[in-house]
Amino acid sequence: MSARSYFPSHGNEGYRVRHYDLDLDYRPVSHRLTGRANVVAVAETVLVSVVLDFGRFRVDRVLIDGKRPAKWAHANGKLRLRPARPLAPGAEFTVEVRYAGPPYPVRSPFGEIGWDQLTDGAIVASQPTGAPSWFPCDDRPGSKATYRIAVTAPSDYTVFANGRLRSVKEQGGSATWVHHQSAPMPSYLATVQIGRYETLELPGPVHQPAGVPASLEALFRHDFARQPEMLRVFQELFGPYPFDEYAVVVADDVLDVPIEAQGLSVFGRNHLDGRRGHERLVAHELAHQWFGNSLTLADWRDIWLHEGFACYAEWLWFEFADGVPASVPAQRFLRKLAALPQDLVIGDPGPARMFDDQVYDRGALTLHTLRRHIGDAAFFALLKEWTTTYRHGSVRTADFLALAQRHCAHPLDGLFRRWLFEPALPSAL
Repeated sequence: MSARSYFPSHGNEGYRVRHYDLDLDYRPVSHRLTGRANVVAVAETVLVSVVLDFGRFRVDRVLIDGKRPAKWAHANGKLRLRPARPLAPGAEFTVEVRYAGPPYPVRSPFGEIGWDQLTDGAIVASQPTGAPSWFPCDDRPGSKATYRIAVTAPSDYTVFANGRLRSVKEQGGSATWVHHQSAPMPSYLATVQIGRYETLELPGPVHQPAGVPASLEALFRHDFARQPEMLRVFQELFGPYPFDEYAVVVADDVLDVPIEAQGLSVFGRNHLDGRRGHERLVAHELAHQWFGNSLTLADWRDIWLHEGFACYAEWLWFEFADGVPASVPAQRFLRKLAALPQDLVIGDPGPARMFDDQVYDRGALTLHTLRRHIGDAAFFALLKEWTTTYRHGSVRTADFLALAQRHCAHPLDGLFRRWLFEPALPSAL
């Protein structure tokens, strides 16, 4: 397997970001974003330059610790700064960037991602490399930091972002919404959602706000009625919910797929049908709060750690809520995968195919096979230890394989090799 980054032009070396402080003003009609970003970081080596990933904005001012850098340049998705004096290892520093312009999504093998317009509002969906479309950052999944996100928008719009809503202040036809995300978060999971939403609240031990167009409220209350129970089941299976709240936004637009962010998921109006026909997606996005958001891959080649686990969580939800054994979808997907070309290694699928359905389905089948092999008691103890040991951290496939081996007296190398690292699909679970 190659150790080369799937997205070598994203991410930067030499420092570690501790906190992003963002003040944004967005005008939906003109699609114009004005921003001030303070990026607080710590030098890991002697830094003669600081490089941030940043999109196609007009940069009006750049400061390092309140002073002008000796030199700076902004081109080709990078903001490069040379401080007046080199930064010593261990030194904390702050880069302030003031910028403005229309936020352009980042081009990727999966289309344009990042900040984008809705019919009436805005949506941010940055996985895997769209974060530079709206703020300067170190755009690597293993680079986690805390956030303050303040967004000013016309007062007839509602704003959702990561973390707890701390305040809303109205002035002169605009409102400023301030959210704080205290749990470490990678840049691709940072989000802002702006629209004409009614704010609802689902019951349960975890704060569960929702932003829903008024015309869709009845459908939402029906189709998401089981989310509180889903949250309870997942806490029993996976351990405590890892964040302060879980918000859901339903955009008044059609979306190809739902989108997870840290502490928040976004669905399209097409995901409401009054029959709970998309409940598996509700389960999938909720499960990502453990697998993907609290435990985040350190490298994109390990994407099965997100999608395989979230897919298997769908099967577990219907098993524990409705009595449909996970073996039922497992056999169905085994037949489906057997009919496809055997040409993908899901433990390292490559950047063009990292979101291939096989990564999801075969990843889930890997977990189901492991469960059958080690038994329910060991399997669910493993899941809880996995989420506890690496809570709010970065993970790799090797970490999971090593932890799984601790729950089994027999070697698991062959099982994982066949399911994760060989293209040929095993003939049986």
